[in-house]
Amino acid sequence: MLKFRSMALLAGVALLGTACGGPEASETQAPKMTWEEFRANAVQDPEGKWIFNMDQAVDSEEELRAYFDNNVNTDTGSSEDGLKVYYLGGDVKWSAAQKGNLTYCVSSTFGTTNKAKVVTAMNSATAAWEATASVNFVHSTSYDASCTASQTGVLFDIRPVNSGGQYLARAFFPNSARSGRNVLIDNTAFGSISPWTLAGILRHELGHTLGFRHEHTVSGNSCYEDANWRALTAYDRSSVMHYPQCNGTQTGDLVLTSLDKTGARALYP
Repeated sequence: MLKFRSMALLAGVALLGTACGGPEASETQAPKMTWEEFRANAVQDPEGKWIFNMDQAVDSEEELRAYFDNNVNTDTGSSEDGLKVYYLGGDVKWSAAQKGNLTYCVSSTFGTTNKAKVVTAMNSATAAWEATASVNFVHSTSYDASCTASQTGVLFDIRPVNSGGQYLARAFFPNSARSGRNVLIDNTAFGSISPWTLAGILRHELGHTLGFRHEHTVSGNSCYEDANWRALTAYDRSSVMHYPQCNGTQTGDLVLTSLDKTGARALYP
């Protein structure tokens, strides 16, 4: 488990220098965390939400404990497979009716320059998922001026945050309540983050919004999170959902691989 205080890059790609494990992953199951260890690796962001697994959020410490009790100590996943959909007695995904109208707003509080960068990056990131899966993201521009966590005119909001370097961005899963359906982008995401781009960051984060887990949460990887997932493809070290520093192999920007596309089509045919 990475230390959040060491992270200056994204929800999906923390600092390369903060390695999750050695060159080779062990063949044995990663030891389960205690509640105290899990909580120590979580942080509160400026909105008061608890951030864990780099880019996942809950509203309170009670919900953080519930996540730990219901997920970290369970054994649903297999050690060899991916792309992984969040699984809690069933796939956590959008309904057939909702997947074609995934509406969002982009807050005007980004300022003119950064908002334009977010809009451009979102156009690229949404296009990548829409080109392979039967989903459709819709930017509802009429809500940008009042783009908050309580804006019910859209499914989710995209807003700026100053996390103090805790993350570059964070997202949510389809089963989140409206107040938690946010993609927050830290001001550091607009600086020098090579080889990644803002579009690459958002491709990863939108994977979470569609229900996909981190690819590296596998047995033996010391970046292991929990086993509440169902495999859609073979394990993919280059996946857009895999941290490079957790024995991943994607060295450039975060892009969808052929296996990512296969998995996305399987979940959203």
